Amino acid sequence: MDYYQLLGVDRSAGQDEIKRAYRRLARELHPDANPGDTEAEARFKQVAEAYEVLGDAEKRARYDRFGTTGARMGTDPFASSGLGDLFDAFFNTGTRSDAGPQRGADLEVVAMLTLDDVVNGVAKEVTVRTAVACDTCEATGAAPGSQALRCDQCGGTGQVRQVRQSILGQMVTTATCARCSGEGVTISNPCSACSGEGRRVEEQTYVVDVPPGVGDGATLRLTGRGAVGRRGGGAGDLYVQVRIEEHPIFTREGDHLLAELHVPVTQAALGARVPFSSIDGGVEVDVPAGSQTGELFRFRDRGVPKLRGRSRGDLVLALVVDTPTDLTTEQEDLLRLLAKERGDEVKEPGEDTLLGRFRSKFS
Repeated sequence: MDYYQLLGVDRSAGQDEIKRAYRRLARELHPDANPGDTEAEARFKQVAEAYEVLGDAEKRARYDRFGTTGARMGTDPFASSGLGDLFDAFFNTGTRSDAGPQRGADLEVVAMLTLDDVVNGVAKEVTVRTAVACDTCEATGAAPGSQALRCDQCGGTGQVRQVRQSILGQMVTTATCARCSGEGVTISNPCSACSGEGRRVEEQTYVVDVPPGVGDGATLRLTGRGAVGRRGGGAGDLYVQVRIEEHPIFTREGDHLLAELHVPVTQAALGARVPFSSIDGGVEVDVPAGSQTGELFRFRDRGVPKLRGRSRGDLVLALVVDTPTDLTTEQEDLLRLLAKERGDEVKEPGEDTLLGRFRSKFS
């Protein structure tokens, strides 16, 4: 079995590339995503085994030299379940720097907001699939009635020192203990509810207080709402990426709101006071007589609140003069009379019909 081929990477692939390949395959082949698919489950286990080796620099080096037999030398018998690697794939825990429970991974989720939410602020619920503490073993990873034991290979330090001779003399290197994965303890009787992880995966819902004026693409952080660490490790943070839905009427430019104000030609010609409904209340627009399409009307402090200030942007309305298309006979007669009084040349009645255009062309 070629571990590199299982993950779909070259033998020269870096650790980041290997991790990305594993995370992609783990999501694709996970039993939760393929219920009842025994082939996918078997491949998932093989991929987990491949990453367990290639994701560790020492195991990978032994595998490159001696194959699968060398890769299994000095490994923790309880690490072969692949569950720990699955947590790493979904809740990337990073590398270990010292012994003891490590902080869990930071997570990210997207929150979709409306423009109304942005103007007024909102308490938004977000749901994320995350790692939570196992309540059966109280996050220790050990079955009830048992406990974790100090690792006899590293003496509880989580690290092992290796001394080797070189042409420059003795060289001492320090590496993460393979038996306890750097935690300093081992578990002989793992908790059956979490397979010794001290955590399990479930969906959690949190409420995010979104302030008025937040921008599209902004990131809000919920401290301590990320994945919990393995066997009692602290929780990471949850980062909420803000996405704002398009509004059917308004366009946002910075802190300003832009919209079109449609008025009939009669109001544009004679002038009028036209009501307009904004997001947080109505305004009255004073349209002067003779107004033309494209003229702008600005209302101060009726736009989006500034994120870090007390002021607001403006509401800007662009005038659009609508030409009537559904005139009654009486209305058309009045317009023709107006055109005649102004000396404006217009088409004769019926000239826009198919028969009228035919007669006009050949007359």
